[in-house]
Amino acid sequence: MTKLFDFFKVTPQYFLPQHFLSSLMHWFMHIEVKWIKNSTIRLLTKMYSIDVSEAADDDIDSYPHFNAFFTRELKAGARPIDESENCWVSPADGLVSQSCHIDRNKIIQAKHYDYSVEALVGGDISYAQQFHNGEAAVIYLSPKDYHRVHMPVGGKLISMTYVPGDLFAVNQATVRNVDGLFARNERLVIRFENEHGPFCLVMVGAIFVGSMETVWQGKITPEYEPTLEHWDYSEQNLHFSKGEEIGRFNMGSTVILLTPNGQLPELGKIPSATPIKMGQHLANYPENY
Repeated sequence: MTKLFDFFKVTPQYFLPQHFLSSLMHWFMHIEVKWIKNSTIRLLTKMYSIDVSEAADDDIDSYPHFNAFFTRELKAGARPIDESENCWVSPADGLVSQSCHIDRNKIIQAKHYDYSVEALVGGDISYAQQFHNGEAAVIYLSPKDYHRVHMPVGGKLISMTYVPGDLFAVNQATVRNVDGLFARNERLVIRFENEHGPFCLVMVGAIFVGSMETVWQGKITPEYEPTLEHWDYSEQNLHFSKGEEIGRFNMGSTVILLTPNGQLPELGKIPSATPIKMGQHLANYPENY
């Protein structure tokens, strides 16, 4: 029965105009007609059980459009950051849908499916090699979650690459049935480093994700570009602290974390389907690393 449901959920997505629908969603989320945006906010708040009381501004009438509500700031203290010296924290609210050791260059997606680190980071072979035999964790953000993305640990921003691609929905059905899902969807590959070495945070787009943006570059999508775009920040000395905001999604999507071999072994050992909030403990560096 699961296979039948998956078939009807996934197969139509191969034929949908994914980028057009996502652009349409982006337009709709910025409508400022008061009755439309307020009705939409109330409907989706009820549909997804969104906790508006956590918002810095809990008056939905005050938001200029639905997107402003969806990427709302939270009240101070709503997401306390674990300040333990040796730990990483979750960069986002969501569900740790996958966590694994990277087998040479292969990351497990689901039974019968995996994808390579090289494909995930947009074909940069020399960069991908740094994460061979490392660790990976995938955090899925549903529409009810807080949609800003924060630093899992302090680090310096090195570069960012926009990788064009498909916009399949990101859910359990597509994970089970779309080969190489995270390496074929549109994504931002963000490279950092700190005293422990390099690490990578990948923001993966999906259908109806109206846009992705970062605090240093602003809105990246839309427009949806057909080729890779790369930004080098290595000379700009851009440092971000653990828990500091670095970007945001509109609607739900996915964050993938990559670390080199031996740097953060606990990252690959988190039980699947673990719910987590931004700022909560995620993994510890090994002693004396």
